Amino acid sequence: MAREKPIEVITPPNMLKAKIGGALPALDQRAIARAEAALEKMSDQFADWINEELAHLLKAWASYEAAPGSKTKDELHRRAHDLKGLAPTYGYPLVGRVCATLCKLTGDEHGELSPPDRLLKAHVDAVKAAVTGKIMGANHPVGLALAAELENQTKEIISQQGMSAA
Repeated sequence: MAREKPIEVITPPNMLKAKIGGALPALDQRAIARAEAALEKMSDQFADWINEELAHLLKAWASYEAAPGSKTKDELHRRAHDLKGLAPTYGYPLVGRVCATLCKLTGDEHGELSPPDRLLKAHVDAVKAAVTGKIMGANHPVGLALAAELENQTKEIISQQGMSAA
């Protein structure tokens, strides 16, 4: 057997660490407090803003219902996606949860799905009921049951169509 050369391990310099300057600094608690105070000042406008977002969603649904197609479905998805992110901030976590499920049906996360229009409408109606009924808590028993049922129906559609669509 031939004589083996000694093994040499070369560790390249960590250029990323050098560029960011080491460990990240601690969070500035004063900046966080200022941000929370600013959010608190704006909280009296949340009701108006959630109603505006609801109006956009309802308009997108009306457009989709009048002319189902990829363009109107994309707009419905965009409006649901906006509400998914904004609703919890505005104090409507159940609306965010329902919109997250609606996004799964209207987006391309699971391939091109063809959910029944009645299921899409059920999501839109659930959002409308939660906002107009001021169902703000995440623990509202009827809201939780509705959100869970919409999620189950969505999972069923994804399991039936997602495999063939992907």
